[in-house]
Amino acid sequence: MTGYRKELKYIVSDAVLTDIRGRISPLMRRDEHQKGDHYRIRSIYFDSPTFTCYRENQAGVSPREKYRIRTYDCSEDTIKAEIKIRYRDTISKMSTRISRDLFDRLVLKERSEAVSALLDLSDNMQAGPGEGADTASDRVLEKYLVRIMNEMYAPSCIVDYERCAYVYDIGNVRVTFDRNITVSHEYDRMFDDKCSGKAVLSDNMHILEIKYDEFLPDEIKMILAGVGLERSSCSKYALCCDPLSV
Repeated sequence: MTGYRKELKYIVSDAVLTDIRGRISPLMRRDEHQKGDHYRIRSIYFDSPTFTCYRENQAGVSPREKYRIRTYDCSEDTIKAEIKIRYRDTISKMSTRISRDLFDRLVLKERSEAVSALLDLSDNMQAGPGEGADTASDRVLEKYLVRIMNEMYAPSCIVDYERCAYVYDIGNVRVTFDRNITVSHEYDRMFDDKCSGKAVLSDNMHILEIKYDEFLPDEIKMILAGVGLERSSCSKYALCCDPLSV
């Protein structure tokens, strides 16, 4: 598990987002993994039948965890099973890459297929770590196994958005602009770039996130102070999850 980082969130208009982007672009550099103006993040969030993750988020429980399977630009090349841990206003993340076959088995709703996937995971873990085994990855899959077996976690929704990211080495700062956030439940279209969902924010409203380690450099603070931002506790999963619709 990586160290905990501070995370600040804001819901901003298109005009404010454009203003901030213009202010920080001379100072910060684009994320090296971003090839164009933005990249797409699509995540399937898992939750219990009683929506444990959603309710803990709404109640502000600390610490709490979210389980998601994430892809980038709808590609099968990189599929990650992640666990995001929040403690107050800090976050950490556990992550491991999984195969397309494991993805298919984990997101299927048929009980027989889900049980088969769990048994395969359990057998691999009981075999013990081999040479070069990734114990961090084992820990992620073990936690998924516990949640799925004991608390019946299953896919809850797909959260999809476009992200533009900037980084700053001092303080390990990362500023991201998440636009056009949508929700859907078409899990079999996870890798379909034509798949579209339902918007969850008003027109021209987006989410700004700022992450950093121990401190936020003064030069970044000054840029943000000039915009007059108001912090929000918004969670993209909470925005997209609707227990009443299930």
